[in-house]
Parts: sequence; C-alpha cells; structure tokens
Amino acid sequence: MPTGGQALVAALRALDVEVAFGLPGVHNLAAWKAFPGSGVRLVGVRHEQTAGYAADGYARATGRLGVALTTTGPGAANVVAATGEAWSCHSPVLVVATDIPTSLRRPGQYRGVLHETTDQASFFRPVTKQVVRVTQAHELFEAVVRAGRAALAMPRRPVYVEIPTDLLAAPVPEPTATVAFDAPPAVPELGPALALLSAARRPLLWVGGGATAAGAGPLVQELARRLGAPVLSSYGGRGLLPPESPHLVSLPPHDPAAGALWDAADVVLVLGSDLDAMNTQGFRQPRPPQVVTVDLVEPVNLVPDLWLAGDVAQVCAGLLAGLTAQERTRWARTPAARPDVPVLAALEQALPDDAVLVADMCVAGYWYGGYGRVSRPRGLAYPVGWGTLGFGFPAALGTALSGRPTVALVGDGGFLFGCGDLATAAQERLPVTVVLVDDGGYGMLRYDFVQSGERPVGTELEPPDFVALAGAFRVRARQVTVDGLADAVREGIASREPNLVVLPAVLDPPPNTSPNWYRARG
Repeated sequence: MPTGGQALVAALRALDVEVAFGLPGVHNLAAWKAFPGSGVRLVGVRHEQTAGYAADGYARATGRLGVALTTTGPGAANVVAATGEAWSCHSPVLVVATDIPTSLRRPGQYRGVLHETTDQASFFRPVTKQVVRVTQAHELFEAVVRAGRAALAMPRRPVYVEIPTDLLAAPVPEPTATVAFDAPPAVPELGPALALLSAARRPLLWVGGGATAAGAGPLVQELARRLGAPVLSSYGGRGLLPPESPHLVSLPPHDPAAGALWDAADVVLVLGSDLDAMNTQGFRQPRPPQVVTVDLVEPVNLVPDLWLAGDVAQVCAGLLAGLTAQERTRWARTPAARPDVPVLAALEQALPDDAVLVADMCVAGYWYGGYGRVSRPRGLAYPVGWGTLGFGFPAALGTALSGRPTVALVGDGGFLFGCGDLATAAQERLPVTVVLVDDGGYGMLRYDFVQSGERPVGTELEPPDFVALAGAFRVRARQVTVDGLADAVREGIASREPNLVVLPAVLDPPPNTSPNWYRARG
C-alpha cells in the first residue's frame, strides 16, 4: 500500500502540479521521500519563507497552483509572511505543513514535543482562504485535492493544509478520486450595464488582477475598441493589453495625466480590481458619476452603482455580445509621456516581450512597477499587497521555473533578506538574472526622512561586496554602470544560468510612491 507521503504527492499530480518548493525537516521526511520519480520537481530552498515566495512567484507567472512544503512549528511559522503576500495579491498557493504526531497531541495542552505549537493553524487563518487539517491517513489524498481546488477557484488565494507527521508514513488506500473543478457562476443580468455603457460619452475601463486571472486580455481590448475607452490598470492588470494598444494608458493612475482620465469619465467599468489604497492614492480618487464593477467578490472600497457578480472573461464576452460591433471614436488620447529614468530604459531594452520582471519593494522596483513596459499578461510580479520587503529575489526563483525569462529587480536591503538562496539558484541551476540596485541603504525610508526635513536614522547600510558574495555561491556576477546595464541583462538572460548584476545608483522615488501621491497634496 502507498504511504501518506505518496498520497500527498499523488494529490499534487492530480492537481497538475509540476514543481514545488520546500525545506526538509524531521517531521516531513516521509513526504520528501515520495517525490523522486513522481513527476513533481521538488526544489529545496534554504529558508521556508523562500519556499512561500517562490511558490507565489511561480503562481503569478503561470496562473497555476504554487506549492510550498514546510516542516512543523518554526518551519511553518517562517512561511507566514510569504503566505500573507500571496493572500493580498490573490495568488493560488498551497502551503503544506506538518504537525507533531497524532499520538503525542493532547488538545489544549502544551507538552514540549519537538516543534510543538498549541494551534499552529492559527498562524495562517488571517492570511489564507481555508485552513485544512488532516486527521486520518485515509483522508489525506482527497483533503489535499480539495485544498488545491479551493486555492485555484475564483477568487484565488492561498490555502493551508496541516498533516501530522505520523500520517505521512502511515499506509493509505490507493488514491482513486479525480479532480473536478466547480463550474463558473452564471453570467448576471447585463441589461442595465449595457444601457449605461451604451449611453456613456466618456467611458473608462479600469482592469486589475481579476481580469488577468480570467485571461480576459483580448476581450478587454475589444471592449475598449467598441466603447472608445481608455484603459487604466492596477499593478495586477499590467500587461493585459499589449503596449502598442491605442487604448492602453501606459502611465500608472498615480500620474496626473492618467488620473485626469478617471476624473473626466462619466462611466467607469472596473474589471477585477479591488481599487485598493495603493492603487487609488489612499482612496482619494473622486467618485465617477457611474461605476460598474465586474468581480466575483462584492466590492468594498468603491461601492458601485452596478455590481456584476461573475467571472471577468464571461461577463466581458456577454457585454460584447450586447454592444454594437462598430468601433467608437476615442474620447481622449491616451497619455504616454513619462519621466526620463535611464535605469528603466536600459531594462526595457534588455527584456524580451515574454519576460517576467519580479520587483521588490525598492525604489527601482517602484519605478518599474509604475512605469516600466510590461508586454504580456503576468509579466510583472510586484508585492504591492502586503508590501513585503525581501519578496523579489526568492519569488523570482519560482518565476524562473515558469519557462519565461526572469529578471529580479531588487535593492541592497531587501536582497539581504534571502541572499542565502543564491545557493538554491546555483544548485538548481535556475535561469534568473538578479539586478541589484545598490543605494547604500533603505532608499525609500531615507527619502521619507529627507522629505520631512529630518536626518535619516537606521536607513544607512554598510553593504557587503555583492559580487564577491555571489562568487562564493558560484554564481556569475559583475558590477556595471547604467550604460552597461542593458548588455549585462541581455547576457544574463541568454546564459540560462543564475547571475547577479550590481548597479550602484541612487534614485528618487516615483509618483506612485505614497510620499509623492499628487492627490494627497491638497
């Protein structure tokens, strides 16, 4: 008979999982033994937080289920921050953690068992869609399958599965269940929305991560054409329309030229976006005369005049069926001018259209998140939800296994959170190019102090020799100027190996960072 560990891996295969990330511990070794020859590549990382970020990065780049496997107690706790980031950005991530043996667990008692926690699952309740505790070995396969289905179901978010260690070694029945996903909800009544959109003189589309998850790019493009509408996007919606689209507003909504379109619109159609504080300058955008929202989750930040509760792609298809096929004249030209930032230009020269840029919470990342060219859906992974510093490099390890060229754009402070996983990149031969912009500290915090007329405290860092550090892990590295950045990134991508490009540079933060929000000035 198979073991519980083998049932776990069989469940991942049933969910079409091809890669997982984890760190072995004494409690999860029975699961690790089940992976060789299974068809699921298990990438061993050097910290559990990296496992969570890498699973998230993989999910963002592919739309598939990301998997993080951890051990008990501190191992599980280490992945909570990464799970929170996945939660806030709607990533389908399955976190599988072990618990102490069932034979040693006493409800309501702490006995001092190795890695014991009185209620480990409670770490994850605020940052997951569901918490699943397996209590019987024979339930393991179906429980994991159900958990994976829940993470992938719209609206997508992480799910936590907890398995006592003794169940992984226990004999279990041969798995027989199949994975069946729930049918999407029915398309809601579209008549009132069609009437509003048809009568609108200045319609505007705002697209977000829900539109990306639904694969709605071509439908959104056609909807914009039929309505003559400009298209603004949140960070999650970047790349949904191709850069050459005449309807795409290539500036972030934080830019006054883009914000003016929102202010002038008479009907705004929101497609799969939370309209959160980060994208709306702290909820300061004025309310348009009419708002129609398409989302599976009831809107809370901007209560619409009409809420179409459904899948973005299905609703867009329904709207197109009810609109005239004639192209409407655009009521506004889409602004394209942006600040001159040589680092952005160099990166854009080097990145192929199918690349994924994984940005960290650093000044250079803020610039690319707001203003960099994103040519394809899922071409930008940006930790805008929780704002977790240290996301960029470990998430890029997962993105590198998506089959798409991957560049991580990080700062010196955030990179040091997880630089030990250079060892993972080297051992697993992951094709990731890390661009490290070294400004000698926490540049955003330094800027906050300076803007307040205060002397920076705690922001200045004495950096290591990053090139030598990478060399110690047998990772190719070099230091460049802005003039050499594009060539270095091109060569890094072409090498299909891990490499580090260090760029000493100090950048002022862009308009999409909160100290520079124009709507907050008056």
